[in-house]
Amino acid sequence: MLVVMYALWRQGQAVMDKPKKVSSQEEIAARIAEAAQRANQEAEARRAAAKPLHLPPEKGGPKGLEPTRYGDWEKKGLISDF
Repeated sequence: MLVVMYALWRQGQAVMDKPKKVSSQEEIAARIAEAAQRANQEAEARRAAAKPLHLPPEKGGPKGLEPTRYGDWEKKGLISDF
């Protein structure tokens, strides 16, 4: 009990404080939508601030689409599936 009282005291609550009001489903949905919108705005800002990578071309690599991205690898007639 002493540990619980100490934890509540550290959070600025007393043992006899009333519990916080339970939110309705509409309030929860509104908070989630607001957080999602905020996260999308932050992601857009990060994408706009990101610098494109200027990598040198690969030497001796596969021609066409990147095979590891599509789950197959073929080299000299041998195929392995990831």
